Amino acid sequence: MTIRQFGENRRNPCSFRQYGLLAALVNAALILAAPAFVLPLQAGQGQTVLMIGDSLTAGLGLSRAQSIPVRLESALKKEGMDVRVINAGVSGDTTAGGRSRLGWALSEKPDALIIELGANDGLRGLDPKATLENLDAIINEAKQAGVRILLTGMRAPPNLGAEYGDEFNRVFPALAARHGVVLVPFFLEGVAAVPDLNQEDAIHPNPKGVDVIVRNLLPYVRRLLRSAD
Repeated sequence: MTIRQFGENRRNPCSFRQYGLLAALVNAALILAAPAFVLPLQAGQGQTVLMIGDSLTAGLGLSRAQSIPVRLESALKKEGMDVRVINAGVSGDTTAGGRSRLGWALSEKPDALIIELGANDGLRGLDPKATLENLDAIINEAKQAGVRILLTGMRAPPNLGAEYGDEFNRVFPALAARHGVVLVPFFLEGVAAVPDLNQEDAIHPNPKGVDVIVRNLLPYVRRLLRSAD
């Protein structure tokens, strides 16, 4: 992410109540059911998680050890899980960029995929229909490869207006419902617009912000990795 509009609006964040309610309903329906395309991995067997995303995943402004994928892997290992998390983040990437390089990324043969894309689509005011189409293609390709999927949601910057924000924010829960994948309602929950948890650009999390994000992700990733049991 290289555009600063979100940071400029950090003192007046939107609540997105409708988005949050829809996402909650989607997750409530999905918690009890693992996707039909889950591979039959044995409990305790080493698993590989591919995290495809933008600069939030890549760890812009952070050391490698401070990045979300590394911290997430460490947290999972502390819980006794034999897991490797691959960082497939590219700074500035959009959903179109992620779609174009997914095939290459899947050559790592991951067991699970975390999709963290869409923030730059929103910052650039790209058509939400294109965002939905790209993410839909990413999910379909991953499903065809037999990969379990965790989709993380993003919210449009408030300065783009309520109409755009509502359409953009509906993309993620709609896709989760369509494909039966688990959704993290908002990837930056508890971190966005909190100065102490972000770098000077007010967009990218600092190490303390990374810790909050990882803590939020853990229940979802834990369920994702154990869904084959």
